[in-house]
Amino acid sequence: MAIEGPLRELGIHDVFQLLDLSRKTGALRVTSEMRDDEGYVLFEGGKVIHASVQSNPTSIERILRQAGKLSDADMAAALAVPAPQGLGLGDRLVQAGIVSQKEMERHLHQAIESVVFELMSWREGFFSFEECAVSDVPIDAKIRISTESLLMEGARRIDEWSRIADKVPSLSAIPDLAPVEDDRASVLDLLPHEWEVLMMIDGQRDLRGIAGSLGRSEFEIAKIAYGLVTTGVVALRASDRPSMPNLAAIHGTDSAVERAWACIAGGKPDEALAAARAALAIDSKSIEAHRAAARALVLLRRFPDAVEVLRRAVQADPLTPAVHLDLGFAAVRVGDFGNARASWEHFLRLAPAAPEVPRVNAALETLTRMIHLVEAHADV
Repeated sequence: MAIEGPLRELGIHDVFQLLDLSRKTGALRVTSEMRDDEGYVLFEGGKVIHASVQSNPTSIERILRQAGKLSDADMAAALAVPAPQGLGLGDRLVQAGIVSQKEMERHLHQAIESVVFELMSWREGFFSFEECAVSDVPIDAKIRISTESLLMEGARRIDEWSRIADKVPSLSAIPDLAPVEDDRASVLDLLPHEWEVLMMIDGQRDLRGIAGSLGRSEFEIAKIAYGLVTTGVVALRASDRPSMPNLAAIHGTDSAVERAWACIAGGKPDEALAAARAALAIDSKSIEAHRAAARALVLLRRFPDAVEVLRRAVQADPLTPAVHLDLGFAAVRVGDFGNARASWEHFLRLAPAAPEVPRVNAALETLTRMIHLVEAHADV
């Protein structure tokens, strides 16, 4: 029997929990008209074995190529190895000695985690789960990941991002080796993954670039950088150049964002929204494009859509205070007081000296009083 419905009635977190508790085996599809996107997750006995989104497909070839771990010659060598019928590409790469089983599983786990984390941010759309034999579904390789652990990881990420923000203000920060005193040099004791990051420091790559080169999640690299900065091994500096190599795309994004804000200032929200969407088509992680799109949606009184856009911006970069500020005020407009309060608290932690702090403190005070009044009325 199919399980389906709109995400506004049953959130994706609850859907995952339901499939986990009932030990379901089959395929979950999540569609979003606003994003023009679709997510696809395979479950086996309540465990997640595969996850992908249409806009960013998950395949072991794509993941390993992005990480610089797979070349055309490697692919040819793997495909040339005789293998049983139906053996996935991941297993063939392991069999050919191109990548270790452990490394392949690590990359797949990271990719699946990122997809689930993104799907958890979807607040509109439709989900549909169909029971089926997953052995009939062709996938590169199969791993089993605890659904509960994925949900717990997603729930704590934003809080952890806020905690490390004082040392790691942005993923575009460039790490440099800090001077090491002679008496400390002999006792420098780093873990293998910290040495791995240390070896990538060249004064040019930013944290996002290091994450891509190592094939690790940006979240993981930010945590490692936090530890290295805290212990005085690494110092971070602001980038004086764009961190993405496609400068034409960046300039196109900047131009479209400027157009969007100009249209907002000129009272043309429809044109502003079109310009912001054009910017996001070039760079889906542009924070200013997300903010401009949300502001245009607010002016158009499409408040739920504005909240959704800002949630995506938080997922793209949880360290930008302005996004949490905007999300707090947008959430209030749709009556989501819990998320409004959480967003403003994140803003205060990230930017304790910002000029908006008095306004946010006043808003938090008012919101807290209103919540207490509502709760008191419910008890009458």
